[in-house]
Amino acid sequence: MPYGFDNAAWDTAKVEAKAILAERARVRGMMPYSDLANRITALSFDYSDARFNRWFLREVSVEEYAAGRGMMTALVVYKEGSMEPGPGFYELAEELGLDTNDIEACWVAQLHEVHRAWAQ
Repeated sequence: MPYGFDNAAWDTAKVEAKAILAERARVRGMMPYSDLANRITALSFDYSDARFNRWFLREVSVEEYAAGRGMMTALVVYKEGSMEPGPGFYELAEELGLDTNDIEACWVAQLHEVHRAWAQ
């Protein structure tokens, strides 16, 4: 049971999240953490829950990056303030071997990569 959730529900939630984010990517959009968390129906997440913003989004990004479509969670951003992803995004980018010397440039590059991957 990943992080206290049923395996099947966890996997279904990832499929849902990827579909929701692919829809946003097709229109070159982004989405606040809270909006994504609220749209997932297979599991109930609070967007501030570490299981969501740290582990769940990490798995989505790793899987999509491995599939050659960039770090999909580049689309998931703070609703206010910087309107960029949180620190977990940049930590994962560094783990994946991406250049994070300029974190904003890293994010923008991944954002463009995801948009390109899902363009119609």
